[in-house]
Amino acid sequence: MKQFKFLLYISFMLGLVQLNAQRISEQFKTHWFDGFAEISSYALNQSRYGEVRKGSAVLIYVTEDFLKKEQVKANQKSKTSVAVLKSNRTKKFLTGIYPYSIMTSSFSALKSPQPIIKNSASIQEWCGQSYLQMNRKEKQLEVISHSYFEGEADQAFTLEENRTEDELWNLIRLRPQALPLGNLKLIPSLESSRLNHKTIEAYDATATIEQKNNTTVYTITYPKLQRSLAIEFNSSFPHTIEGWVEQVLGKGAAFTSTAKRIHTERRQYWRENDNASTQYRAPFKLD
Repeated sequence: MKQFKFLLYISFMLGLVQLNAQRISEQFKTHWFDGFAEISSYALNQSRYGEVRKGSAVLIYVTEDFLKKEQVKANQKSKTSVAVLKSNRTKKFLTGIYPYSIMTSSFSALKSPQPIIKNSASIQEWCGQSYLQMNRKEKQLEVISHSYFEGEADQAFTLEENRTEDELWNLIRLRPQALPLGNLKLIPSLESSRLNHKTIEAYDATATIEQKNNTTVYTITYPKLQRSLAIEFNSSFPHTIEGWVEQVLGKGAAFTSTAKRIHTERRQYWRENDNASTQYRAPFKLD
């Protein structure tokens, strides 16, 4: 009898593991495991210092093997690596005479129900640069932050495990039906935390979803931060991101940043690094 109960328990636990494991569809494999990266360019209107600046944004999505312990790209697939969806989000715009360059990288395991494994962000402009990195380890988030601002400087700390805004850009592409809705705790994007000089922590937020004709709009609102982000994506697979609207309230005014998709291609861009390959930039209208 005891052996029977033990077998029932094992069967139950194995069932839970199977339920928690995320299946990868053949459609997903055909699209994302073709050895190419998806590159999308966007016309950017970025609010900074009380004015809207015209610029460009690029979203790059690609699958790759990722070392679970070291949390870096693996040179080759192995027992110690996991398949991830990586996203690189870049923004470039001018504030008067000097340029801004922003990049956020996020890594999400394909088969795991866990949120993002790692994300990082860097911001460069003529005054200086900032870098932030967040690693998910043993049910907590390890954060390092380097900044040229006196009040931020060099920091290293841990946070309780929570969902992050940055991971949602990947979840839209992986499993949009799993996007969290309603009231939740959410860590804002590393980019917005640094640009707005806010403490990196989980804030109360609300999330809603709205279906349009062929697109879906996912909106996050942070009451305390007086900030919202609405991401519009194609309702059909592979759920290409069509654009976004970010709004921050401050000093009695609303500061709005927008992006609208220009062009999308799948390319092996890492092989196209000679001068002759510059021609492939034309459709993206980045120059």
